[in-house]
Amino acid sequence: MAEIRATKRLDITGDCCPITFVKTKLALEEMQPGEILEVLLAEGEPLNNVPRSLKSEGHKIHQVRKVGPNIYSLLVERGEDQ
Repeated sequence: MAEIRATKRLDITGDCCPITFVKTKLALEEMQPGEILEVLLAEGEPLNNVPRSLKSEGHKIHQVRKVGPNIYSLLVERGEDQ
């Protein structure tokens, strides 16, 4: 399987919900359908809520992995009709 490479990176590790989702959504709106956004987010509410909200908006979650203490990397593909 080929490695998925992000087109853009967003660090929301210092932000709280719901700002985490708002910043992620705004970043995706600036991208083209099919492009990949890497989101760095903190454990807890952001990790629970952001991927779920993105999926409900029609985006595809490719990967969620731990990259540091309480920090996760989320790879999300921008959906078509956003």
